[in-house]
Amino acid sequence: MFKGSFVALLTPFKNGELDKAAFKSFVDWQIAEGTNGLVPVGTTGESPTLSHDEHDQVVELCIETAAGRVPVVAGAGSNSTAEALRLTKSAKAAGADAALIVTPYYNKPTQDGLYRHYATIAEAVDIPILIYNIPGRSIVDMSVETMARLAEIPNIVGVKDASADAARPMHTSAAIAGDFCQLSGEDATIVPFLAGGGDGCISVTANVAPRLCSELHAAWQSRDLDTVMELQTRLMPLHDAMFCEASPGPVKYAASLLGKCEAETRLPLCEIDAASKAQVESAMKSAGLLN
Repeated sequence: MFKGSFVALLTPFKNGELDKAAFKSFVDWQIAEGTNGLVPVGTTGESPTLSHDEHDQVVELCIETAAGRVPVVAGAGSNSTAEALRLTKSAKAAGADAALIVTPYYNKPTQDGLYRHYATIAEAVDIPILIYNIPGRSIVDMSVETMARLAEIPNIVGVKDASADAARPMHTSAAIAGDFCQLSGEDATIVPFLAGGGDGCISVTANVAPRLCSELHAAWQSRDLDTVMELQTRLMPLHDAMFCEASPGPVKYAASLLGKCEAETRLPLCEIDAASKAQVESAMKSAGLLN
């Protein structure tokens, strides 16, 4: 259903407010550069510090600007099932093509709790759902067995896997019959993820290198492995730099160097330090994104 280079969109701010003009321009640029799909209001979009109204506005603006040119997968996760349900209903009403729902963070639910969380939402809202499994941020790791149970629900269609476990896509493919989309959430490990049966990536790096990321996935799909490795080698310093501090601090600074938005984040995230800025600039020059 979903494959290739999806971007985990940043949310531009200016003087503490949403910069709607910058966001619309950024979405248009992403599509023009070949990005295959858009993912607003995920972690990179600073969903934890957006108000509920702002969250809905960003999703609606993304869908309006994309105008059907590429799919929009709206972030709709929460550690409250009731809140995640509200966000998913809102994404459906806005016209999103799918909802991305993160494993509940901080609560540390059991595997049965995870199953019930997703099943409750999927059964209440008729929209394709991608599970977002990110143990490093949520402190819970959905097992392959739980994911296979959830895949039996017709509108749970795939996963964004940020476990950094190179064997996970193969285990998932073995456990789930039929179509189940597997998108990586780890830019640095995308090549082994694709080799293990993955379909694409929801990328942070694609915010500032959309064409290169798109070309990598196109090369993979045509089995041009020399080009895949050439592009990944070129991008690897940038992948690393995007996480030299808590995301999206580095990628917002990188986007500001391209003139796409301000580097502004919301507390508790703050301006990245001088050493991190130097690493980001060096990586962008190495990738050919800055003169």
